[in-house]
Amino acid sequence: MIPNNIGNNKLCFLLIYEERDILFSEDYRKEKDTLGEVQVPSDAHYGSQTQRAIDNFPISGVRLPRSFIRAQGIIKAAAAKANMDTGSLDKKIGEAIIQASEEVIDGKWDHQFLVDIYQAGAGTSQNMNANEIIGNRASILLDIPFDEKKKRVHPHDHVNMSQSTNDTFPSALNIAAVEYLVHHLLPSLKDLQTAMENKSEEFKDVLKTGRTHLHDAVPMRLGQEFSGFAATIKESYESIHHTTDALYELGLGGNAIGTSVNLNPDYIPNVISDIKRRTSLPFREPENLFSFMQNRNAPIRTMMALKELAIHLIKITSDLRLLSSGPRTGLYEITLPGVQPGSTIMPGKVNPAILEMTHMVCCQIIGYETAITTAGIAGQLEINVMMPLIAYTLLQSIEIMTNAITTLEKKCINGIKANKENCQIWMNASLSVVTGVSPIFGYDLASQIGKQADEENKTIRTVLEERGLLTEETKKAIDPRGMV
Repeated sequence: MIPNNIGNNKLCFLLIYEERDILFSEDYRKEKDTLGEVQVPSDAHYGSQTQRAIDNFPISGVRLPRSFIRAQGIIKAAAAKANMDTGSLDKKIGEAIIQASEEVIDGKWDHQFLVDIYQAGAGTSQNMNANEIIGNRASILLDIPFDEKKKRVHPHDHVNMSQSTNDTFPSALNIAAVEYLVHHLLPSLKDLQTAMENKSEEFKDVLKTGRTHLHDAVPMRLGQEFSGFAATIKESYESIHHTTDALYELGLGGNAIGTSVNLNPDYIPNVISDIKRRTSLPFREPENLFSFMQNRNAPIRTMMALKELAIHLIKITSDLRLLSSGPRTGLYEITLPGVQPGSTIMPGKVNPAILEMTHMVCCQIIGYETAITTAGIAGQLEINVMMPLIAYTLLQSIEIMTNAITTLEKKCINGIKANKENCQIWMNASLSVVTGVSPIFGYDLASQIGKQADEENKTIRTVLEERGLLTEETKKAIDPRGMV
């Protein structure tokens, strides 16, 4: 069902509503706000300000994710309890708000969070979407009819008590980001690191040629190559884990600009204490409320760490694609598990699909980092008005990176096999073993030997033998096993 007050935006809203499978009744109720009357679907828990945002921003049809809505519910429940504890909020109303907020935490009303991510005013519409849903739901729980306006749970006076969009929105972002990082992304990275370490151990006896500039280099072990991948993932894990600490700061109680205007002094410690209880995570007050309100330091740093991880994953997945290239005309030193047919025209072809997917996700992450950087620049004075964009971009980045890493580990890395014969063939053909005789004959003569072998398409051993230089010492010097 499409609201009948969308004017020329009918087509856009048709697409948005159809995508979400949202079915509201054809009946409407009238609600008033400071700008006048608004028609709202009669079975919607949201109110006039949410409806105006739906009408005003038919941009993408994309909303903030479940993790953010859950975080909003956590804040609203904790705020209600803190306000009850300080005596600022009636207990009966407060308990109804907490119950309604917990329903939001559990995802019961996700289908009524309809504000587009491209909205106005640092997330005011998103905050009001939550306030109105929770307020109206609390009124229903208290058996208060819609027409008894003065008795209803008020979205501003009750649900938003002691709060502002400016402190709750970035705090919800931090909660959502930390929960996903701690419970999903970081464990998936640790699993990927472990998978790489297992392969390093499995391939420790497989000799192969190394390559620099995509050309032959000295011999190495395949296990050593994978140990480098594992260490790189470990470093990214530690970097992201370090940036997570800044996300534990919650500026709740800062209100509009950080002055804590109209606030009971016990509210801040109480609200943060309840959030810690609900999440089992060590959230804390920021060192400076004004800095928290003005800047999105923690999300920006986290996004930069995700970008660094993306860069490393692109390098690793590109390496694995090269090592598995073939199977007849490439390096083919490793075999990847086949997950699906790779061509609609070439029968039997199997592509490195999981590696390609991971590369694509990483490209998206790098683009998202640019979006957050430019949004971070756009803050002025006491607030950054680009918070909805920052929230969506960071949370989307964390989610798709987590999914990509989990898929990479389970459907690719764990199933990689070493092609020992191919590794041996390429290593024996490599000219780089001439490096082993450089200390014996000097760099210049060793270079001549290598050049001759290349021009005459011979092995280093053959050239040494033809020159009368093949001795027990030089045999040992060019033995790849002695060079790793």
